[in-house]
Amino acid sequence: MKPHPPDLSPIICIAGPTASGKSKLALDYAQSQAARGLRLELICVDSATIYKDMDIGTAKPSLAEQAICPHHLINIRDPSESYNAGEFARDATRLIAEIRARGAEPVLVGGTMLYFKALIDGIDDLPTADLVIRAAIDQEAQSLGWPALHASLARHDPVTAARLSPNDSQRIQRALEVYRATGKPLSSYFKPKGSPQAASGLAFQLIAMEPQSRSSLHERIAARFDSMLANGLVDEVRALKLHADLHADLPSMRCVGYRQVWGFLDGDCNESDMRERGIAATRQLAKRQLTWLRGWKGKISMPSETANLAMLLKHIENL
Repeated sequence: MKPHPPDLSPIICIAGPTASGKSKLALDYAQSQAARGLRLELICVDSATIYKDMDIGTAKPSLAEQAICPHHLINIRDPSESYNAGEFARDATRLIAEIRARGAEPVLVGGTMLYFKALIDGIDDLPTADLVIRAAIDQEAQSLGWPALHASLARHDPVTAARLSPNDSQRIQRALEVYRATGKPLSSYFKPKGSPQAASGLAFQLIAMEPQSRSSLHERIAARFDSMLANGLVDEVRALKLHADLHADLPSMRCVGYRQVWGFLDGDCNESDMRERGIAATRQLAKRQLTWLRGWKGKISMPSETANLAMLLKHIENL
C-alpha cells in the first residue's frame, strides 16, 4: 500500500458471496502482515455470525482461526435478539478507531452487503423492531404469500423491493415494518453516496471476490452445506429449539440453513428435501450478494476461483 497518513489510509474490505473463500483470504492476509511485524484485526461483516450458539451453520471462524488474529463482531447477540445495519455501522466505526489506536490496522471481511453500505455510505438511525407490526405482516404472508407482500413493498419502496427476491421473507418483512412504522421507505434511511454526512469520513476500498463461473460457486455451496450437515448442523438447531425464547420467525432462525433445518425438525420435510432446500436457499443468498457487488462502484474485482494472497497483495500495494 502506498504511504498515507495513518487515519487516511484506505481500510481494506474483502467482500464476496457465501462460500467464495473470503474469510480464508483475509486470514492469509493477516498472517502475511504478522510475518512483517504488522498487526491486523478483522471486523466481521456478517449478520449471522453475530449470534451466539450458532457456529456450524454460520461457518463462524474456529477458535484456531480466531487465534491467528483478533476477530470482532462475532457472538455479540443472543439468537433471541435483533441487530441492524445502523448498529453495525456504529459498532464498526468505533472498532476502527480503537484498532488504530492500538497501532493495528482493521480489515473488514464478510458478505452482508447492507452492512458494508451502511458503514461506507452512511445510514440514519433505523426504528427498532415493532413486534406487533411484524406479527401482522406474518399473518398477511400466511394468507397472501410473500410474493404478494413483495408487490406491496414495491408500491411503497421500489428501490428496496428491486434488490429483494419475492420470497426473501426476512428482508421484505423488515422493509414493510419500517414503512408501516414510520411512513418512510427503508431506502430513504441510506445517505447518498459521497454525502458529507456519509459514515465517518473514513476511506474504504472494497475488494470483491466474484466467481467467473456460477456452476463452480454452486458446487462449493453444496459441498459446504454437506460439510455443515456432517459436522452437526441438525444437532445445533435441535439444541436451539430447546430455548423457550426462540421460534422460527426470529431473524436468527431465518438465517440460511437454520430455517430449513428447523422445518425438517418440525416435520415439514424429509432429510433429503431439507438438504436441497438449504442448498437452494444458499444459492439465492449468493445471487443477492453478487447483485450488490456487481453494482458497487470503485470496487476491485478478483475471480474467486483463482484469488490468492499474492493477487490481493498486488492490489493493495497499488492503492
